Amino acid sequence: MKRVLAGLSLLLLCGESILYAQAAEVETQMKVLRIPRVSRAPLLADFLNGAPREAELTVTDFRQYWPRDGAPVSQPTTAYLSYDDKNLYVVFVCKDDPKLIRARLAKHDQIMSDDRTMVNLDTFHDHRRMYWFNVNPYGVQAEGTSTDGQGGSSTWDTLWHSDAKITEDGYIAMTVIPFRSIRFPNKKQQTWGLMLGRFIVRNSEWATWPHVSSRRADFAQQGGDLEGFEDISPGRNMQFIPYGLFARSRFLDTPPGALPRHRTATESRAGLDAKVVLKDSLTLDLALNPDFSQVESDTPQVTTNQRYEVYFPEKRPFFMDNSSYFATPEQVLFSRRIVDPRLGARLTGQIADWTIGALFADDRAAGERLPPSHPWHGRETLVGVARVQRDFRKNSRNSSIGVMAAGQEFASTYNHVYSVDVRLQPLSNWIFTGQAMSSDTRQANGRRLKGPAYFAEWSHYGRHFVSSTQYRDRSPDFRSQLGFFNRLDIREASHTVGYRWRPEKSAVVIFGPDLAGSINYDRQGRLRDWSMIPKFELRLTRATMVNLYHARFFELFQNTGFRHQGSGVQFISQWYKWLTARGAYFTGTGINFRPGPNLGPFLGARRQGSAGLILRPGPRLLVEKTYLYSGLRTNPQSGLSAAQPGTTVFDNHIIRSTLNYQFTRRLSLRLISDYNAVLPNGTLIKTEKTKRLGLDALFTYMPNPGTALYFGYTDLYDNLRIDPSMNPALQRTSLPNFNTGRQFFVKLSYLLRF
Repeated sequence: MKRVLAGLSLLLLCGESILYAQAAEVETQMKVLRIPRVSRAPLLADFLNGAPREAELTVTDFRQYWPRDGAPVSQPTTAYLSYDDKNLYVVFVCKDDPKLIRARLAKHDQIMSDDRTMVNLDTFHDHRRMYWFNVNPYGVQAEGTSTDGQGGSSTWDTLWHSDAKITEDGYIAMTVIPFRSIRFPNKKQQTWGLMLGRFIVRNSEWATWPHVSSRRADFAQQGGDLEGFEDISPGRNMQFIPYGLFARSRFLDTPPGALPRHRTATESRAGLDAKVVLKDSLTLDLALNPDFSQVESDTPQVTTNQRYEVYFPEKRPFFMDNSSYFATPEQVLFSRRIVDPRLGARLTGQIADWTIGALFADDRAAGERLPPSHPWHGRETLVGVARVQRDFRKNSRNSSIGVMAAGQEFASTYNHVYSVDVRLQPLSNWIFTGQAMSSDTRQANGRRLKGPAYFAEWSHYGRHFVSSTQYRDRSPDFRSQLGFFNRLDIREASHTVGYRWRPEKSAVVIFGPDLAGSINYDRQGRLRDWSMIPKFELRLTRATMVNLYHARFFELFQNTGFRHQGSGVQFISQWYKWLTARGAYFTGTGINFRPGPNLGPFLGARRQGSAGLILRPGPRLLVEKTYLYSGLRTNPQSGLSAAQPGTTVFDNHIIRSTLNYQFTRRLSLRLISDYNAVLPNGTLIKTEKTKRLGLDALFTYMPNPGTALYFGYTDLYDNLRIDPSMNPALQRTSLPNFNTGRQFFVKLSYLLRF
């Protein structure tokens, strides 16, 4: 292990030399544009029929960010910009063979695998954060935010306008951004950061103006300057989204000491989401009796025989909106911990070089889960989170320091976490990220727990050489009940290093090796685990990627050390415009973390795989098939005298079928069927045999984010039956033909802006 780490260090030093050689060749030139003001707004029809336009700024010099850094865009692209008292207008004229364009009618935000145009705005001109607006050739929108050091996110929504048309020589896409839909300083004259872009999927191509180089780690810093804005303001900006929900449910009730039975329930709920802009740059969000139920279903994941909690991303709009204001290197706020609030409030925004975020909610879930006889039944959990960040910029490099406090209190218990994080960019390609945390917890039995946790990362992002070194340290008594920390009592060091070749004028876009390794000890100095994973990556045009890897592990579980290994392959391709295929397969050994009666954990032969197809027979229809498999068999390493090698420990099959039909940009129908079967050998693993079939239908009418009408229906079937002569009365069967849940719901929300 020491020799491997020494070799990694030597490779890192060599990579640093390569970095300086590359940096000498890179020239940074800030480009400045001046946008004209117009009295007549441009129309898409003006560009279709060649009608004269009042005034506009013309941008043509688009250069590739990916795959060939700095090369001209492969298809002629021109953008036209202007503004008036209320809106910014950007029209793209994208030349192409219309038969090769890859796009479809889709729901809002569901166009990230399409050809599309991009407008990125750094309205505070801090060279760190940007709004982004994408439009595909059918005029479908997607918007979000990006922050250097955190990446991009589509969780932010606002009201804006778009239109597009496929023509005989390409397509034209129009983006109209109301000033009242974005935040910017209260100044007479404005200078914004600007980045324009075009995505051409079949070439795996992303071209931008100005030229954004992958030789630099930052993104927003490389944008141009857009001058010429005068006397613009968001104005008064208040919006209210009242909603109403009606649901009729039938579910299986299993009260203690009584026979299971079906019950029905009717729920009617109304609430209000409000947004108020304070001094142009701060936004106050209030949610009264909010509906935090999920309309979108979770992506299926294997949860059988998992040692640690499986991560499911947030899907609820209130928590997704402006979530980047609470993002830290280690996730102190995982909003899915807040289950059922009565009230939610959030303040986010930016004042000069300061970024501010605050969140409050009262969660009813914990109190409602307790039996009525419990003295804490009906009590609410009070949740509070606050974060302040100060940005520093020098010599085209961004650094920052942030402080955060997150806590919740329920009856006499509480958990408070305090955090300080920094981001330092001493060189354009080298970034240091660090975080120190401390927690204070009082449990229900009165016991107090206090402990620190730390994180550090030193990373390099380059066109050829990539490197990341991380260190995590978490004490046994550290707790973050609002965060996502699936392991405690660790001191873990990990390192990843890789090199990429980028051939010119080839179907091969990029290829090269990676080597990842980690080693972890607990606070008593015991080796907990280590890993070593060499990998080779190959990327082709048409969004095609193949990864090959081999993994070796050591893992300490229940005071027993296990060495296991395996090899795998991952594949994804959009070779044809009507088909996306993906797959993964792993074979090797793995641990049984839930051994059966009178058994300890043991090694077995592990198989895991997935396959998926996305079919687009036409621009309106999308059909998706997904299959996930995980299984474990005994082998000679299992050490089980009573089981022959090859005996099944468990099999887990997950099948999802999805159909989306987009009648118009606003109107859609989605159908989902899910089948999940866990088939265990009860003598070898402590897992129940379950088979579940779920049916889900959702009809959506969404004119814009905030205004939407949903009709939904769900139906669940399990392999169960009720037998009063048995104890327990609820028994497992061979088929999932027993209804355990059914719901029909209608939800309406409407956006009001003043």
